[in-house]
Amino acid sequence: MKLIRFGEPGREKPGVLLEDGKRLDVSAAVNDYDEAFFGGGGLDTLRSWLGKNAASASVVSNDTRLGPCVARPSKLICIGLNYAKHAAESNMPAPAEPIIFFKATSSMIGPNDTVIIPKNSRKSDWEVELAVVIGKRALYVSEADAMDYIAGYCLHNDYSEREWQLERGGQWVKGKSCDTFAPLGPFMATCDEIKDPHNLRLWLKRNDVVRQDSNTSDLIFNVPTLVSYLSQFMSLLPGDVISTGTPSGVGHGCKPPEYMADGDVIELGVEGLGTSKQNVISYR
Repeated sequence: MKLIRFGEPGREKPGVLLEDGKRLDVSAAVNDYDEAFFGGGGLDTLRSWLGKNAASASVVSNDTRLGPCVARPSKLICIGLNYAKHAAESNMPAPAEPIIFFKATSSMIGPNDTVIIPKNSRKSDWEVELAVVIGKRALYVSEADAMDYIAGYCLHNDYSEREWQLERGGQWVKGKSCDTFAPLGPFMATCDEIKDPHNLRLWLKRNDVVRQDSNTSDLIFNVPTLVSYLSQFMSLLPGDVISTGTPSGVGHGCKPPEYMADGDVIELGVEGLGTSKQNVISYR
């Protein structure tokens, strides 16, 4: 299944995207794609409901705004320097263990919403990423069992303010958590939709120029490693999102560095997980 959330910001309803491109309203079956949904067998409930009611479900117009594909999770966990080529362009050695930071869930927006360069920002940057959605509570999970704890995958743009991330006290979170800095979606694909998360092309364009074009095969720490590793330090709750890192081609890695400007258009995608497009404006 492909799960979508549609409607005005803060008032989104749950839906599904069918193979023929039709969008269905499933709010009669489930309340939202949140911790209660994923932790309470919601995927199975939804599959059963669709099997009986898909033909009569309300169709959602393709003109309707898409929101983040999951409701605000308890945690949005990100992994830094997790692509070998990205570590190289950053002039940093490949990490011995995953680098972990959090991104405020208040930064989440829909896949095609406007991104705002924050007030006083000089170094706002782009980062296409594969994100993982947790399907059930995970604590002290082994790598061998880790994939059983995943509900699905989605596209994430981990926007970053590099000066605030790297030059002001080493606290990555303040360069990552600005409002609008986490477009998520267009949909969450359940695990059966993605045969191999470690062989997916991911790409990003700035103003129609390809800046990132790589494959998840370049990941340093793969998906089961990340789920297992994180579960040694905290409970991963249903609906939590893990963003697995970005490949080479970010603006900060250019020589000289390049950063986003008012009027930019950022387009990105991950194979099997759709595409998104964000118009960029400066804070006003």
